[in-house]
Amino acid sequence: MKLLTVNLGRAQAVDYTDAPSGRTGIHKQPADGPVRVVAPGPKGVGASGLVGDAVCDTRHHGGNDQAVYAFAREDLDGWERELGRTLVNGSFGENLTTLGLDVNGALIGERWRIGGDLVLEVTCGRIPCRTFATSLGEKGWVRRFTRQAAPGAYLRVIAPGEIRAGDAIEVVHRPAHDVTVSVQFRAGTTERELLPRTLAAGDSLHPEALEAARKYVTRQSSAGKPEGQAGYPGH
Repeated sequence: MKLLTVNLGRAQAVDYTDAPSGRTGIHKQPADGPVRVVAPGPKGVGASGLVGDAVCDTRHHGGNDQAVYAFAREDLDGWERELGRTLVNGSFGENLTTLGLDVNGALIGERWRIGGDLVLEVTCGRIPCRTFATSLGEKGWVRRFTRQAAPGAYLRVIAPGEIRAGDAIEVVHRPAHDVTVSVQFRAGTTERELLPRTLAAGDSLHPEALEAARKYVTRQSSAGKPEGQAGYPGH
């Protein structure tokens, strides 16, 4: 398991983002050298965990629980075949493009060591947004991406460190539950009946996803009938 590239985005003005600034950092390119990764601060204040990476809408992006976004090269290859186009590393706005790591099968709370010092913890899957869909230029993209249930993983920084392309990735902790990134994503989107199951991940889960699951269970218990659309962490 290794890190193929570390990808950074610069703020760009576009006409398809909801960000008040009218700018987005979704268009990411592989960095040439080492990149420092740190906890950026709470959501709404902190941005990306990668020094030099732009996050332009901190209402929905960035912060400690979404400090880093990882996507597997194997999943990019799958989308290449389906879409019939080349997808370079960073095409999905991911900070880390990995190889040999089952990102969507990772458990919420699973910890990865990358390079010598950096330790990251999986918090949730990524919800596709309009900026992602429009930047990619694929019709019906949000629905297609959601149906695949392979969203890549958001991670928080447990121990800061410097990383670069080619660094080894080691899974140093796997919690004793079965809530994977894919299961958590499905619970927050198309299969809300899975929300109670995600509670097993506890405080390792993104706080907004944990709150949504708790509210769902409470309302189900009091109403005794299916709940409406669940809340979910910002995309």
